[in-house]
This record gives sequence, C-alpha cells and structure tokens, in this order.
Amino acid sequence: MTSKANLNGHSDKPNMRYVTLVSIAAALGGLLFGFDTAVVSGAIGFLEDKFQLNDFQVGWAVSSLIIGCIVGAAASGWLSDGLGRKKVLIGAAILFIIASIGSAVPETFTGYIVARMIGGLGIGVISTLSPLYNAEIAPARYRGRLVAFNQFAIVSGIFLTYFVNSWLAGFGDDAWDVSTAWRWMFGIGAVPGLFYMAMLFIVPESPRWLIKQGRAEEALPVLIRIHGEEAAKQEVREIKESFKEKKTPLRELFKPGLRFALFVGVVIAVLQQVTGINAILYYAPEILKETGAGTNAALIQTILVGFINCAFTILSIWLIDKVGRKALLLVGTSIMAVSLILIGFVFHTGHSSGYLVLGLILVYVAAFAISLGPVVWVLLSEIFPSRVRGRATAIASMALWAADYVVSQSFPPLLKSAGPAGTYWIFGALALFTVLFTWKFVPETKGKSLEEMEEMWASRESGKAGKAMREASNP
Repeated sequence: MTSKANLNGHSDKPNMRYVTLVSIAAALGGLLFGFDTAVVSGAIGFLEDKFQLNDFQVGWAVSSLIIGCIVGAAASGWLSDGLGRKKVLIGAAILFIIASIGSAVPETFTGYIVARMIGGLGIGVISTLSPLYNAEIAPARYRGRLVAFNQFAIVSGIFLTYFVNSWLAGFGDDAWDVSTAWRWMFGIGAVPGLFYMAMLFIVPESPRWLIKQGRAEEALPVLIRIHGEEAAKQEVREIKESFKEKKTPLRELFKPGLRFALFVGVVIAVLQQVTGINAILYYAPEILKETGAGTNAALIQTILVGFINCAFTILSIWLIDKVGRKALLLVGTSIMAVSLILIGFVFHTGHSSGYLVLGLILVYVAAFAISLGPVVWVLLSEIFPSRVRGRATAIASMALWAADYVVSQSFPPLLKSAGPAGTYWIFGALALFTVLFTWKFVPETKGKSLEEMEEMWASRESGKAGKAMREASNP
C-alpha cells in the first residue's frame, strides 16, 4: 500500500539526525523554564526568613515570576511573527541571564521581585516559542516526540534545580542558608542561560516563518536538509497554500473553525495549571515539611519528585507518537484525579505520614508527566493554522501562565483557609473535569501535518453548519 506520506510527496525517511539535533538545541529553553520556575521551591523558606515575609508576600515571591511570564507569553506571538522565532528566543535568553544575576544580588524584597519579573518575560517567551519552533520544523509523524523534548528539558531543569538547591543548602548552617544559599540558587541560572543562547546561534530560522515572510528561497535549503529535494519543494508549495490570506488580524482567530481551536487550546492550557502541578512543584519542600520531614529531608524527597517527573516524561516521549495525545491525556488525568483525592483523604483523616503523602505525590507527578505536562505543549504547538499560530499559541500560553499565577499566589492562603484536605480535593475535582473535557472536546492530532490540522478544524465547522441547515430544512 502506498503511504500517505508518499502520496503527498514527502519522504518516508526524513533526516532525523539533523532534525533531532536542532530540536534538542531549541528545546533547551525548557531547561531555563524548569530551572526558573522550580528554583524558588528551595529558596522560599530562606527568603521568608531573610525578608520577614507574610503569607501574601510568600505567594508573591513565588508568583511574581509569573506576572512576567504572562506578559512575555502575550508578546511572544506578535514579536516572533514580526522578527522571527530565532531572534526572539535569543532575546529571551538574554533576559533570563540578566534576571538570574539580578535575583541573586538584591538587598530588598522589591529588588528581588523586579528581577524575577524580568526573568518571567524571558520564560514566557521561551515557553511559547520553543515548542512552537519545534512543531514548525518537525516532520508530522515525529512531531509529538520532538515537541515533547521541550517538556523533558523543563522537567530536567526542575530535577537539576532540586538537586542543586539541596546541595547548596548543605554548604552551611541555617544562618548561611538565609544570608547566602538562596543567592547562589538563583545566580547559578546564568550558566545554562549562556549555554542556551550560544546554542540558538546554530539553529536555523523556522522555515514556515520564512515562507510566511516571502523568503521561500531561505527556507528551501532547511527543508531540503530535512526531507530531501523533491519532498521539500512539495512542502514549500503546501506551506505557501496555507498562507494565502496574508493579513491575520486578531479577529481572524474568532472565525468559524479557528474559534473552537482557540477555545480548546485556552481551556486545556488552563487545566494544566489548575489541577495543581505547580502548587506541588513550587512548594514541594514546604508540603513535605508539613508531614513531619525536616528541611534537609524535605529537600532530598523533593529530588525524588524531580526524578519521577523526568522518568515518566521520557516514557511520554516514547508513547506520544504511538498511542496518541488524547489517550495519554485521558489515562494520565484520571490517575491524577484519584491521587489528589487520596492525598486530601490522608490529610483529612490526620494520618499524614511523610512516606504516604510522598508516595501519592509521586503517583500524581508521574501521571502528570505522561499526560498534561508534555501533551498540552504539543497540542498548543500543532492545533493552530500556520497563518495564526504565533498569536494563537501566545494567547493560550498567556492563559496558562495566568492560571499558574492564580494557583501559585492562592496556594498558601488556600492551605490555611480550606486546609490541606480541602485544597487537594479542589485540585482533584478539576482533574476530573479535565478528563471529561478531554473526552468531549480534544481532538486526536497524531500523525497529522500542521496544514491538515487547519483542514480538520474547517471541516468540523462546515460539518456543524451543514447539520444546522439540514435540521432547519427538516423541522
């Protein structure tokens, strides 16, 4: 049987060595993402003592980064559509480096907050554009795993950060931790920032962006290196066809077909956050201390959380192009819901032993790592048509970061008002809603080209219109 790839003129054997190397280089931005969002988990207790923070300020110390992320994500689509994916990612890396150093040196809480917001700008851009870039350069049949490299880089950054935090906290006594350790925790982030910026200079610009700008002659060599000459020429023709309408105002996103894609993208992005993952990752040491673990034991147990996150993300990368996005979401979010409900029950009964809570947290993190963690970023990078992808992805990413802000800012006061049991039951209920939403609304995108995704949304909308017309003509 002749494959669909051959019928479309695409190579059955793209140059995966080249594509993989480029995708890994671009996905290293996820390492910065993971580092910057998790570094505060080890530093928050020391910051609280250093600056004498109240409950609201503790939440603000964590969530201030996310304000910058919201702005960075919102601007990323417009900036990258105008300047290119590569240039904007380099600018984001520079912001990250500045913020890492700036977060390490302040003598006031305000100075720390300003530096974290600057870092958030860079992370917001990276979180949006890194998976988007990989989706635009990847062959359709391998796109899931190549985009999921970004999530593996995120969880690797989180894991390494937990390890580094524990290592630095062990250098001195409590007084040294409060005065110095947290500064090194933030400052060391400049090293991966510099490495990522250097790697970006060796990756090509997105061929789809180049074609959109009328620079197909620059895109063709990149596509030839990926697919071979004949398939590359065919892909250029297909991409040009998808850019027939050159003007893409914001209202374009609310046209039939696209508006439902935007709805699905925004809702699934929000659900990734409101099911509680970053409340656990940001505050893991503090949660584990509540179960009776000491500071050092809590930090060590948090390393185990990071390891599980990495291991199951690798499993997800292996599965995502085999079983599909939707199946992983349904299985993973179901397990998350059960785990969260059980964590709440353990706290409710008052038998919150450290090992029992730790075990349930590990199950929850493992389930997230094979489902909502990588799959959401893959979906956001592939469900939008080429002509609006930058802006649509930016809107969905902005919604994701806004939800992250609400969760991280509200988690400490929520724990005190609703208690641990009530808090985790709320997250569990939202995880159950995620299962239902996925089953009803999220499409399977495995193996579809980015151009085929556009046709899918359009046919869905035209099918609805046709059904409405038939119902109207046959009352």
